[in-house]
Amino acid sequence: MASDHPRTSVSAWRPPVPGISEVFHAHFTDHAYPAHTHDTWDLMILDDGSVDFALDRHRHGATGNTSVLLLPPGIPHDGRTVTASGFRKRNLYLDDSVLPQRLAGRAADAPVLDDRLLRGRIDQLHAALVHPDDAFEAELRLAFIRERLHFHLSALRPRTPGREANRLAAQLRDLLDARTRSGLPLHEAAATLHAHPTHLIRCFTQTYGLPPHAYLTGKRIEHARRLLLDGHRPAEVATAIGLHDQAHLNRHFTRHVGTTPARYQRTRTRSYPTTPVAPARATDPTLNARRRAEKERHGCPDPRGKADR
Repeated sequence: MASDHPRTSVSAWRPPVPGISEVFHAHFTDHAYPAHTHDTWDLMILDDGSVDFALDRHRHGATGNTSVLLLPPGIPHDGRTVTASGFRKRNLYLDDSVLPQRLAGRAADAPVLDDRLLRGRIDQLHAALVHPDDAFEAELRLAFIRERLHFHLSALRPRTPGREANRLAAQLRDLLDARTRSGLPLHEAAATLHAHPTHLIRCFTQTYGLPPHAYLTGKRIEHARRLLLDGHRPAEVATAIGLHDQAHLNRHFTRHVGTTPARYQRTRTRSYPTTPVAPARATDPTLNARRRAEKERHGCPDPRGKADR
């Protein structure tokens, strides 16, 4: 995090996700952008405050955390704060593999989208982009954002999974099982199975009850548990299952298992549970007969009488 002003903060990085050229988070209180253009699409959400901007010589404004701003490439725009508290924003700069430049004119006509579903999807994508090991999840979430943007710009509606759903889901599961450590980019899976990315995700989720990225993470955690019980160090396990480092293993493992890898591994030295278990009552008829005979030898007759002997 770099700070250029006591009340200004900026963070930017390039994630390993096809289609996203830059992620940019900022809090501005008195900054004003001069008129400029981008080679990429600028997809922005506000977390707080208000922003005023001109796009193609028409002024627009956005306030609060419900709207989405989509600024097309090649069209001049500026931007400035409206209040003394400024605004907090998160931007995604997207290349034309996400949106073709032929849609720029339609985007310029209505750059502010009042779409809570889209806004929520963008928020989830930003959360995934913070962690390098969540790149597969980020790619899946970007696919649904792309689909929603196409709905706004070209009225394309998503296809509902049909009879092919189970077949596609099983084929994708086989690909994920074969690539548990290295992972599988969504665009590669879609090309291999000749399916649209979002349709493939919907088929998988409908068939197995969870999205592909959650399935892959679960498989990795299963493998991690086996390796930890075999005595491998958590740092080695993280690399072995395809995660970036031990911190990412800790995050995913704790969410799935309820404890850290190190604490989980310490339990392997115990042969039995630490909580005493009461012995079960004997139900073996031979054992019961021997106990009755022992009591009779000591002068304790069987209360059930001779008919039971």
